[in-house]
Amino acid sequence: MKKVLFALMISSAIVLAACGGGGGGDAAATLAPVPADYAGLTNPLGADAAAAGADVFKVNCESCHGPQGHGDGPAGAALDPAPKNLPDLAAQVGDDYLFWRVSTGKEGTSMVAWKGVLTDEQIWQAVAFIRTLK
Repeated sequence: MKKVLFALMISSAIVLAACGGGGGGDAAATLAPVPADYAGLTNPLGADAAAAGADVFKVNCESCHGPQGHGDGPAGAALDPAPKNLPDLAAQVGDDYLFWRVSTGKEGTSMVAWKGVLTDEQIWQAVAFIRTLK
């Protein structure tokens, strides 16, 4: 009986590890370090840039990330992995990380690179708006 329980526990551990441990996905995820080209960047725009950033976000980000950036947009429902919860992410990272990820996207996800589509100013505006999300 003990061997069966032990085998069941090992099997369960393997299944949980394969599924990300069931720990809520993003909560346990380790964020990649910001590359040197982006490290230390801070938003050069004032807080008033968030108003323009709201427009950039609505047109380019809201369909996946949702109106409040919680990763619950209509297009995001079909994505695997799901879009990041931006208010949670913004609380953990600096402007350099947000600017980097919006600019270059993230391999292995549906997060596309916006550099070349949006100007640096528009990306910074979006970063300013993301900082206002709750």
